[in-house]
This record gives sequence, C-alpha cells and structure tokens, in this order.
Amino acid sequence: MDKRLAPEKRIGMAIRAKRSEKDWSQEQLSFESGLHRTYIGAVERGEKNLTLKNLVRIAKALDALASDIMVTAGL
Repeated sequence: MDKRLAPEKRIGMAIRAKRSEKDWSQEQLSFESGLHRTYIGAVERGEKNLTLKNLVRIAKALDALASDIMVTAGL
C-alpha cells in the first residue's frame, strides 16, 4: 500500500478489499455492520475519519480483526 496516501484513504482501501473478498456490496456491509451505506462509501473513499468503535464494527461484520485492517493498510 502506498505510504504517501492519507491513513483514512489506506484504511478505506483495506476495508474495500476485505469487502470485495466476501463479494459484498456496500449495502450488504452496511446491513451487517449497522452503519449507513453512504457512511461506508465515504469511509472506503477516505473521506471520513472513522472512529475506533466503527472500525471494530466494520471488522466484525467482515469476520476480521480491526488490527488485520490496520496491517493491510500499512499502519
């Protein structure tokens, strides 16, 4: 992952990659995590600085650990 990208962008890319592995839409991830679809989209685009609480919710929905997402993001 490109270390020059903002952390928010890198985390968003990591979440999108995990979601794609499950072949889920943003809407499916939204349903599974209990977060709004537009919020998921903004996170994946790096437009939102998500909280640790929401990172954990997304990770759990994806059957992953928040730390896995952070490592994938190179953080």
